[in-house]
Amino acid sequence: MDGGFVPVAAAEARIGPNAITQLVAVLDRIEGRAFRDRVMAAAGVAVPDPALGMIPQAEAAAVHLALRMAAPERAEGLLRLAGLATGSYILRHRIPRPAQWVIRALPAPLGARVLAGAIARHSWTFAGSGAFRIAGWRPLAFEVAGNPLVAGLRGDHPLCHWHAAVFERLFARLVWRGCVVREVACIGAGDAVCRFEVVPEA
Repeated sequence: MDGGFVPVAAAEARIGPNAITQLVAVLDRIEGRAFRDRVMAAAGVAVPDPALGMIPQAEAAAVHLALRMAAPERAEGLLRLAGLATGSYILRHRIPRPAQWVIRALPAPLGARVLAGAIARHSWTFAGSGAFRIAGWRPLAFEVAGNPLVAGLRGDHPLCHWHAAVFERLFARLVWRGCVVREVACIGAGDAVCRFEVVPEA
């Protein structure tokens, strides 16, 4: 991957299995296996085998939607926990330790640029058919156009708690301890894109 966005038909687009597997682990731990099974059955999706690689983005979207329908008052918090767990998984398995040491050793603004560039190069793993871009540096901001995990949803506030938490865990561990990632615009709230801003200190 050269980091450029390559349009993919939504029906064919794929996304990383962590969008489901980390949520399943959170549901098992907090809500119990029976609740998790109800969510997966409502979505019509089986728990993916991470060893098989990328999954259809429609399956991840269906599971996230089924959770929102099953537990509307708790879904956002559960999705946030799943996003944090996904970020931790990436740190354990996807970003080599030497690269993490380098990012931590750099001045924070430079480390943030390096990490943001790495995220952009691998955006296909979490954006699917959506278009990801680094939208600004002060503050550091990301945008996802056509975010498949909230496509078709409508709410009165931003809905991408999973994505925001993934970004937050990565930046909090590698660049700014205690930082917060805020979604300030969301297609699920009627905006043109989903926009995330990294706030170095909460």
